[in-house]
Amino acid sequence: MVTPVNTSDRLKQLRELMSSNKYNIGAYVVPSEDAHQSEYVAACDERRPFISGFDGSAGCAVVTTDQASMFTDGRYFLQARQQMDDNWTLMKWGIAGVPSWQEYVTDHLPAGTRVGIDPTLITAEQGAKLREALQAKSGDLVAISENLVDIVWGSARPVRPEDPAFVLDVKYAGETHTAKIARVREQLERDNVRGLVVTALDELAWLFNLRGSDIDFNPVFFAYAVVTNDTVTLYMNEAKLTDAVRKHLDGILVQPYESIFGELSAMSVGLAESEGRLLVGKTASWALVEALGESNVKVDSSPIVLLKALKNATELAGMRKCHERDGAAMANYFGWLENELLHNGGNLKLSECDVADKLETLRREQDLCVGLSFSTISSVGANGAIIHYSPQRGSESLLDTSKMYLCDSGGQYLDGTTDVTRTYHFGEPTRWERECFTRVLKGHIALDMAVFPNGTSGFVLDPLARLPLWEIGLDFRHGTGHGVGSFLNVHEGPQGVGVRKHYADVGFRPGMTITNEPGYYQDGDFGIRIENTCVVVKTDTKFDYTNGNGYLTFEPVTMVPIQKKLILNELFTDRERQWLNAYHQTVWDRVSGRLDKSGLGYEWLKRETAPM
Repeated sequence: MVTPVNTSDRLKQLRELMSSNKYNIGAYVVPSEDAHQSEYVAACDERRPFISGFDGSAGCAVVTTDQASMFTDGRYFLQARQQMDDNWTLMKWGIAGVPSWQEYVTDHLPAGTRVGIDPTLITAEQGAKLREALQAKSGDLVAISENLVDIVWGSARPVRPEDPAFVLDVKYAGETHTAKIARVREQLERDNVRGLVVTALDELAWLFNLRGSDIDFNPVFFAYAVVTNDTVTLYMNEAKLTDAVRKHLDGILVQPYESIFGELSAMSVGLAESEGRLLVGKTASWALVEALGESNVKVDSSPIVLLKALKNATELAGMRKCHERDGAAMANYFGWLENELLHNGGNLKLSECDVADKLETLRREQDLCVGLSFSTISSVGANGAIIHYSPQRGSESLLDTSKMYLCDSGGQYLDGTTDVTRTYHFGEPTRWERECFTRVLKGHIALDMAVFPNGTSGFVLDPLARLPLWEIGLDFRHGTGHGVGSFLNVHEGPQGVGVRKHYADVGFRPGMTITNEPGYYQDGDFGIRIENTCVVVKTDTKFDYTNGNGYLTFEPVTMVPIQKKLILNELFTDRERQWLNAYHQTVWDRVSGRLDKSGLGYEWLKRETAPM
């Protein structure tokens, strides 16, 4: 049972600061993100979890003098409700009639309200729109450089990590950092800008072929960079610079991390005089753009976003190989787990945390494994309906062979990143559980088998994965797929499959990665998700209506069996059965040779990949 955090004293202190003469604000916004708009943040930047108790990866808190509201999406409705105390009101993004946090502060607060925010934690575009909307109602968006949650947190706030960075060998990256910089400069010339300010941490890691450990599960490090036609400056603290990194960065000026704002302010004078502009990505903070001066900035998509998304041949080969090794770890895990639950007395004794720890151990035994790509979602029964559930020692559930088990996990390898979800039942599933599972699998297969013109968006493809659920009035409240980094963040854009508006603007191209992960979640009972990581590849068609543009499809690189016992045969077509048998044959061919033939994993894989 999850015990909510008592936030009464924290909110009291925050409201005292808000009403003080120094700040004088009627509302304070606490976003999830850090100064780089990271989805997952370091412990020192977990301000929204600290003030609210809710630690899901997405959400925004708005605190007024008498209300505390938490805005989050459907992945976290159950989790937020469990983790927050009675001081908080849950605002369910995506539900009809529920405003976004931006609409809430502009349309639901009294006219004239001054709304405070840390300007490093909101993008320049968001800040400008929000300020304009508030000023139209005699209010204002107030940039408060001292983060008020940090003041409340005080000395208990974790220190900012300063772990050393390390060089990613070109045999894994597939391209030198100097070649990448040259490609970025070519794009800057086409865009007619003087340079690029790089703020996103995964973009920095990709560009310089460096990795770090400043954020759990994400091999990134805190830094900024400015790339111009003739200079490259990396803003990165001295503690991160090993001798190997210094040698690797030869010819690149390295300055302290915090000096970026002062240097951009100084640079703004020359830009104004020459009427030149710097390109900043759409995730650049309001504070950063203010330092440069709005007239000196072009805010647009960073060219690195697409360059990084289009994997080169080396990265694609690495993704396939790391998923084979990951598949071996998963086979060993499920072989071990099944044996423990059915034959070794583990039923109702092993906890969700126990088995998640076992899976991590097995993953780390694989070659080139650096760690996990996110906290393992190891969930039994009703916990599986909490879409991004993460078990905690002391409150986790015990595995029960009478209930569904959902496991969403992934690894970080030097040659790639993995993300896989499987749902299994180690006892006798009900007919309803089998029907729900089968409909999720039918959607998964429909998306996997899709053939579509080059440039088709994931917004267009999304219904394929939902139709079998829609037929009986069911659905799921999360995206159907996201990009995956190459030994980088497990969630990577700009591509995705889902109903988010920006997915409509990004077409698939060969070399992109994407997950295929439809699901269904019955509150208080069970959760189902089936997820493969895929590569976007060209495919031949009998005709070509695109006049040479060509057609694409998805190649699954995840190599883990899908449980046949959960399939309701009467709903499964011959074509779907052929797909599953072919997929399982590929899994067997690529993974079996990596397993000990006398081990539980080998026998489990052999049985689970046998034809239907």
